[in-house]
Amino acid sequence: MITLPQSPGFRIEGQRAVVTGAGRGIGLALAAALAQAGAAVTLVARSADEVAAGADAIRAAGGVADHMVLDVSDLAAVADFFSARPAFHILVNNAGTNRPKPMTEVSEDDFDAVMGLNVKSVFFVAQACVRRMIAAPIKGSLIHIGSQMGHVGGRDRSLYCASKWAMEGMSKAMALDLAAHGIRSNTIAPTFIETPLTRPYFEDAAFKASVLAKIKLGRLGTVEDLMGAVVFLASNASALMTGTSLVIDGGWTAD
Repeated sequence: MITLPQSPGFRIEGQRAVVTGAGRGIGLALAAALAQAGAAVTLVARSADEVAAGADAIRAAGGVADHMVLDVSDLAAVADFFSARPAFHILVNNAGTNRPKPMTEVSEDDFDAVMGLNVKSVFFVAQACVRRMIAAPIKGSLIHIGSQMGHVGGRDRSLYCASKWAMEGMSKAMALDLAAHGIRSNTIAPTFIETPLTRPYFEDAAFKASVLAKIKLGRLGTVEDLMGAVVFLASNASALMTGTSLVIDGGWTAD
């Protein structure tokens, strides 16, 4: 009789996860996905009403969730948040921003806002989370939400591309630093995802047509397109993956 190998599976019961920027859109969807896979999820964002409503919805659906108001650009508050809680097994570094404009029009304020949230805050959120993981000790998973623009360039997105390329390099280096502790670091790099935040952009017919021309599968992404990826990277199904990126772009970067 042949003994068949057993799939490690995608369930993450008994694990604690934290998702930043979890009040709506992609962050809320990723929190829901982790809860549906069995994790106890903490939703954090600056918007108290949104994270409270998101946590309520997860609990109403049978999941385990709580919430906390947290501005991830406040590094002292970030340190306090992680030090006051048991170590998390999973971090989803989702909070981010964009100020699309030609590089000739980017201001110092634009630069500081985008690089501050997309790079500096991501780094120090990961650092605070990892310190608790190592002390526990916990073999955990860091999942940073990047972009296809961390793999290619884009018109009017020099600043955003800079931040997301930085995230890719940062995640790879973190993976090397943390491998000995059994902590993995990967990114998810989506194409344009239709959310309440991005929907106004697509009211410009020419812009929408230019986007769809590059997405070879012929449609905008949805938050549901990212939910399987986050569960995969959080679970033992991806146990040998670290320092890499899941590019979910409908073929954009293949051309």
